[in-house]
Amino acid sequence: MKNRITGRSAFLALLKDEGITHLFGNPGTTELPIMHALKDHPDLTYVMAMQESLVVAIADGFSRASGRLVACNVHVAPGLGNAMGSLYNAQFTGTPMILTAGQQEQGHGLMEPLLYGPLLRMAEPLVKWAVEVTRLEDLPRIVRRAAKVATTPPTGPVFISLPGDILNSEAGIELGRSTRVDTRVKPSDEALQSLVSRILKAERPVIIAGDEIVKSDALQEAAALAQTLGCPAYQQSAPYGAHFLSESPCFMGALSRSQTQVREVLSAYDLLIVLGADPLRMSVHSEVEPLPDGMPIVQVGLVDWDLAKNFGAEIALKADVRETLRALVPALKSKGGAALEARAREGVTSLASKNWTARRAGLVEQISKARDRAPIDPDYLTLQIVETMPANAILVDEGLTSSRPMLALRPHRERYGYHALASGGIGWGLPASVGVSLANPGRPVVCFSGDGSAMYSIQALWTAAHHKLPLNVVIANNGGYRIIKQRLLSFHGDDNYVGMDFADPSVDFTGIARSLGLEAIRITKPKDLQAELASAFKRPGTKLIEVVVDGNV
Repeated sequence: MKNRITGRSAFLALLKDEGITHLFGNPGTTELPIMHALKDHPDLTYVMAMQESLVVAIADGFSRASGRLVACNVHVAPGLGNAMGSLYNAQFTGTPMILTAGQQEQGHGLMEPLLYGPLLRMAEPLVKWAVEVTRLEDLPRIVRRAAKVATTPPTGPVFISLPGDILNSEAGIELGRSTRVDTRVKPSDEALQSLVSRILKAERPVIIAGDEIVKSDALQEAAALAQTLGCPAYQQSAPYGAHFLSESPCFMGALSRSQTQVREVLSAYDLLIVLGADPLRMSVHSEVEPLPDGMPIVQVGLVDWDLAKNFGAEIALKADVRETLRALVPALKSKGGAALEARAREGVTSLASKNWTARRAGLVEQISKARDRAPIDPDYLTLQIVETMPANAILVDEGLTSSRPMLALRPHRERYGYHALASGGIGWGLPASVGVSLANPGRPVVCFSGDGSAMYSIQALWTAAHHKLPLNVVIANNGGYRIIKQRLLSFHGDDNYVGMDFADPSVDFTGIARSLGLEAIRITKPKDLQAELASAFKRPGTKLIEVVVDGNV
C-alpha cells in the first residue's frame, strides 16, 4: 500500500527533499492549499513579500548568495505578470529556481473565471521548462524533473502551474528521489593539449573572466592561470559578481561597456582567453565593434549559448571552468618550462604599477579630496561605505551612478561576497539583499541602492524588518534618475529632463523606512558620513541610511 497524501502536502515534502529550506511567496486564493499545508511542515520557512516581483527577487538573491536551488510561489496570472521583471533577471543570471503559481481548478479554467490566464504561455519565454500538473500522480515526477533541469548547467528557472484540484486531491503516490547531474567535466586530453599549445603560442594573451568563475568556485584557479602566464586579467564587461580575485597581481579590473574603450584595451593583446563569460556584452549600440579585428579567441564554459555567441572562437570547450583550469595550469607549466616561468615573472612585474591594487591607491587619494564637498560627492560616499563596512560583510550593489567606482575600491576575496544588478532591470537590489541576508544569517549585509532603483521595490524592507535581518540599506538620494539624465545629455545633447526628477514633492526615504518598521537615518553633511555609517554598520538590526548626494549631471 502506498501512503495516501494530498497534493499540497506532497508538493511541500518534495521541495524539502530537493533541499529547499525557504519558500518565498505572496499568497492568493489559488495558493491557499499550500498555505493550509504549511502547518504540517514547520521546518519549511515561509518568507512573505508584499508583491510578486519582490518574491522572485528575494529568492534570486538567496540563490546567488548560496549557490542553492530556491523555490517561490506566486499568485495566478496577475501575480505571475508582476513577477516577470524579476524572472527576467533570474533567467539572465541562470538562477536555479522552481517558480510555481496556483491555477484555477481544471475545468473551472475553461469558464475563464476572474484571474484566469494562460500561465505556461506567459512563463515560457523566461524559463528553461514550463509545465502544468494535470494528475496528482505526476506531481513527484514533475517536481523532481524541475529541480534537475533548474540545477543542470546552464542553470536557470523553471515554472510549474499548480491547479487547485491537484493540490486538494489525495492519492497513494510514491515521491521518488532527487537527482543532480554532475557536470564537473574537463576537456579530453587531446582538446586540453590543443588549448595548451594555442595559449603558449600567444605572446600577449589576456584573460576575461565571468560568472561561471563564481558558479564553479574557480577564483583561485583563474588567478593561478593568470600568474602562470604572467598576463593581465579583466572581469567581463557586465561584472555582476566576484568574477576574479581583485588583489591578484594580474587583475586589472572590469572592462567597461563602451565598445571604443574596450577595443582600445584589447588591441594590445594577441589572444583572448575567455573563462565562463559572455565577455563583451554591451549596453547601447555603437558602430564600433569591441573586439579588435582578427583577435583570436579561446573559450571555456558550460553555458554553451555563450560559447562563440557573437565572435568566433578558435577553440571553444564546453567544460567546467574549475576542472579545466586544474588540468590546464599544470599542463602549461610542464610544456612551457623555464621559458614560460621567466616570461610569467617578467609579466607580473610589468603589471605591478598598473594593476587593480595600484590603481586603487591612486583612486582613493583622488576621491578623498572630495571629503568636504557639499552636497556629498557620490564617489566619496562609495569610498566611505567600503572603508566602514565590516570585513565579513556581503555587498549588494545597485547604486548605479552613485556606486560607479565600487568595483575599483572594494576587493573581491570570495565567491559570494559581492552581488550586483546583472540584467539592467532596476529594483532588484533591495529585495535581493533580503534574500542574501536570509541565506547568510551569520554575516552582515550592506545594500547600496540608488533612489530610483529603491522606489521600484521599497516594500521589500518590510520583509527584512519582519525577519530582523542584519541588513543595512544605504540609499543614495540624488533626487531623480541621474543615469537617464546623463544619457539624454550625452547621446542627444538635451538637458531638458522631463520625468526624471523626484521633486514636488521629494521622497522621504526615512519616513518610508520607519513606516515599514526600520530604524532610519538621514545624512546630509559630509563630516557626519564616516561616523554615522560606522555606527550603523556596528549595531544589530535592519536599518535604512539615506544619504543626500550631489545630483548634478
